[in-house]
Amino acid sequence: MKTKLILAGGFLGAGKTTLLYEAAKELIAEGHKTGLITNDQAADLVDTVYLSKTGAGIEEVSGSCFCCNFPGFAEAIQALRENGAKYIIAEPVGSCTDLSATILQPLKDKYADQLELSPFTVLIDPKRLKEILAGRNSGLAESGAYIIRKQLEEADVIAINKADTLTEAEAELLLGETRKTYPGAEVMTISAKTEGGAAAWLAYEKASAETGKSLAKVDYDTYAEGEAVLGWLNATIELTAEDAPDWNHYADTLLTKFLSRFKEEKAAIGHVKLLLDAPDHFIMGNLTGSKEAISVRGTASEEKNVVMTLNARVQTSPERLEEMIREEIAVTDAATDTNGKILRLRCLMPGRPNPTYHYEKVI
Repeated sequence: MKTKLILAGGFLGAGKTTLLYEAAKELIAEGHKTGLITNDQAADLVDTVYLSKTGAGIEEVSGSCFCCNFPGFAEAIQALRENGAKYIIAEPVGSCTDLSATILQPLKDKYADQLELSPFTVLIDPKRLKEILAGRNSGLAESGAYIIRKQLEEADVIAINKADTLTEAEAELLLGETRKTYPGAEVMTISAKTEGGAAAWLAYEKASAETGKSLAKVDYDTYAEGEAVLGWLNATIELTAEDAPDWNHYADTLLTKFLSRFKEEKAAIGHVKLLLDAPDHFIMGNLTGSKEAISVRGTASEEKNVVMTLNARVQTSPERLEEMIREEIAVTDAATDTNGKILRLRCLMPGRPNPTYHYEKVI
């Protein structure tokens, strides 16, 4: 029996992980064995911890992107298939592009007997999309904005996420402009965090099988530069509070301090994610560039000890990013009467993309 594979990409902060979470819950509720694959340049990934709460099977490909470690991606798919997954949804690194040539075509060529591929979806934040359509860089370096444009260029489906932030008129205007600019893609609005807000997208993916219809022409020098302008930090931190901790307040305070510090440093934010994990409870926090984009949800009850997984993608050097993160954690600890012990921390700059495969034609 073939497994249905859905690849859901898009730039940092687009809402991919929330989409995977809600889609997995819906598929499981329908009685389907479901698998999820996360991807990052380093371990200690918020997405993996968060998505494990769905009850789906989870595989993580860390240390490199799917395209540069195609064998690792194929192994993750196989592990989930062996566990009986009927549907697999995979989330590539947010700064990756050229996935049609390096992932979709090889999958179609080598695994047609095992996998049925759904249309390749690229999610995008509506504020960022407006900037890109207007020819601006959305606060990113020009090479970072180049990656977003190439992601949209190769998409089978462009899903404009966070539709709940748009009026009906704004949504219709944005849909029209996007369809005009990218006529080869199916364009839709979704709201991944709203219950049932991604149902139409999931139904489309389940019913369709045409994927990787086009190839983007990607300048790998510009692509590499776009990834290298971001510092990447992954950390795991043990947090302890003495009396009646308010972990929601802690998460909001820390993200607010990050936002203020990055603005002060003029360091554009790709995405900052944190997850506070306690037995039977968790808090998820996100920061995608402005006060309005700080989101904290969930609860950790009155647990005095929690483990925080923290991921930051910010336009600055890895060394400076680590320094700022450490300083703001210390400030937040003092302000909230909390003690943070860093268990693991890795900060890096991605190397030049070197795909395992690169197809020059559509299969």
